Amino acid sequence: MLGLAARSVRQRPGRFLATLLSAFLGAAIIMTFNSMHDTAGASGVDKVSSDTLTTAASVVGGYGTLLVFFAVASTLTVNVRQRTEEIDLLRSTGATPAQIKRMVVGEAVVVALVGALLAIGPAMLGGRILLDVFKDSGQVADSVDPSFGPIALMSGIDVTVLAAAGAAFLAVRRATRAAAGGRRKPGRARTVASWAALAVGALAVCSTFAMKATDAALMAAPAYGAILLSVGFALVSTRLLRTVLGRVEPLVTALTGASGYLTVRNMRQRAAELSGVLMPLILFTGMATATLYMQAVENDAIKASGLTRSIEDKNLETLNFTVVGIIVVFACIMLINSLYAATSYRVREFGQQRLAGATPAQVLGTVAVEGVVLTVTGVFFGTLAALAGILPFTAVRTDGLLPGQGLGIWITVVAIATAATLVTSLATARRGVRVPAVEAVALAA
Repeated sequence: MLGLAARSVRQRPGRFLATLLSAFLGAAIIMTFNSMHDTAGASGVDKVSSDTLTTAASVVGGYGTLLVFFAVASTLTVNVRQRTEEIDLLRSTGATPAQIKRMVVGEAVVVALVGALLAIGPAMLGGRILLDVFKDSGQVADSVDPSFGPIALMSGIDVTVLAAAGAAFLAVRRATRAAAGGRRKPGRARTVASWAALAVGALAVCSTFAMKATDAALMAAPAYGAILLSVGFALVSTRLLRTVLGRVEPLVTALTGASGYLTVRNMRQRAAELSGVLMPLILFTGMATATLYMQAVENDAIKASGLTRSIEDKNLETLNFTVVGIIVVFACIMLINSLYAATSYRVREFGQQRLAGATPAQVLGTVAVEGVVLTVTGVFFGTLAALAGILPFTAVRTDGLLPGQGLGIWITVVAIATAATLVTSLATARRGVRVPAVEAVALAA
């Protein structure tokens, strides 16, 4: 089955580019930070340096694992949904659901393995650069040499391959069930996971008030709480999007007329597909906003106290900014991959709209409205999750309620999310409408 999957990947590599890129970046991040475990365990490394490296590997490695799964899952879900006709054909020619699952999961494993192997070289270089950052900030001794060993290698390959296999299995199970004519059951497991994440996140946020302003782990509880709340919202992004569309339909219709009404109706029908775009928007906004604001509040509090920043303070700041950097890069890649895959697949739809009388400008306008609605929805729920962590942390750390940094950080985060969404969707749609309408319908049919 893996041989058949590998042959399928070789014959149509373009279909798997988004998944390959997600697997490559995910494996590179995981290997880079887990190489700090290998470096910390080498002989001659002092305890302070070892603790710094181990903390960085543990914290960011956990974030990386979560983001890898979401990134690979979002791209694979879009990929499988675009192959509905192929799966229907395989079912009608006698293929069993088990055979289709093995084929799709095998393809995902092959692509993920290739991505992980390609990431080894960049991860080795990234580990050296990261170690130099810790040395320059005085958190690691200059005598420590970089090491890239079995922990980094096996963690990167294992996590990436397992995430791809699991995400592919879940996506193809839904597709084969639909192809067999079965009714699609509500995502009970996803709903339970969402409620669990929201409940644990709320408990983590509330536990902040039981801590003191001088506690070393004060930032951990609200930060993890905001992250879990973001994950909880992301897991039910389909329902959130449908709810928002039901509320904004009158407003969009009033502003844009019949085209806006049709756009909202179309989005409600495609909510499950568009949720793959909404997920990274919520995660990016929630995680980045919460982390940056809490670190800024912490820096101002230390400065106001007149105390000298300790190694632990520098280590925490480095970790926070590194985590935000990873979130920005990875969430943007997730967003761009999902948007590109979803929009490029709609060439036939764009052609049909133009044959029905729509101009290329009207088609692009529809895509722009979709992008705005998605961005507003993702930013709204991501901001809610971030505020749930920021406000308790600020209240305990400074005795105030709102951070003193103003809206600058939030505006920057929103600008990045908006640019990634609109630029990618419009650029991809523009390429699609350049194809002659009759040719677009004929090629995609």
